[in-house]
Amino acid sequence: MSRIGLRPIPVPNGTEVKIDGNTVVVTGTKGTLTRTFHRDMTVSEQDGQLIVSRPSDSKLHRSLHGLSRTLLANMVQGVSEGFQKRLEIQGVGYRAEKTGQNLTLRLGYSHPVVVEPKPGNEFAVEGLLNIIVSGPDKEVVGQQAAEIRMIRKVEPYKGKGVRYVGEHVRRKAGKAAKVGG
Repeated sequence: MSRIGLRPIPVPNGTEVKIDGNTVVVTGTKGTLTRTFHRDMTVSEQDGQLIVSRPSDSKLHRSLHGLSRTLLANMVQGVSEGFQKRLEIQGVGYRAEKTGQNLTLRLGYSHPVVVEPKPGNEFAVEGLLNIIVSGPDKEVVGQQAAEIRMIRKVEPYKGKGVRYVGEHVRRKAGKAAKVGG
């Protein structure tokens, strides 16, 4: 039995939900998100709460139940509060700066790398080494942060590159350390 799927989703003030069959449109202060759910899942609104229900207890319906509820909850949270991913840059001479809407990264290449925000996303730079990617859609924010990280992934010998805040990078011993033992 899906315990996550059974939990109702509270709709905060200032957030409007329109349900048209399996398509749900959620509008709030941060923007508008639309998603079409699986045809077997039923979304309804009762007493200011959204409820996702399933037709049977088959394995497919149980798995879709929790997934649909979580995706809908992320939509409601995204248009009311928004999501953000924080990245940090480590390395001598590495830096980030915001130029207009775009993000300009200097990560040791012969040229600066310019990253354009995906629709709905925004960039913020704290100091020269911290980047914040924010927006209403959790999936798009995470994808944009992953793409920025892949521009200069953290290398295991010196730890230089772009990483998520709080990410642990396993370090390797260099060639000199291996020979001496």
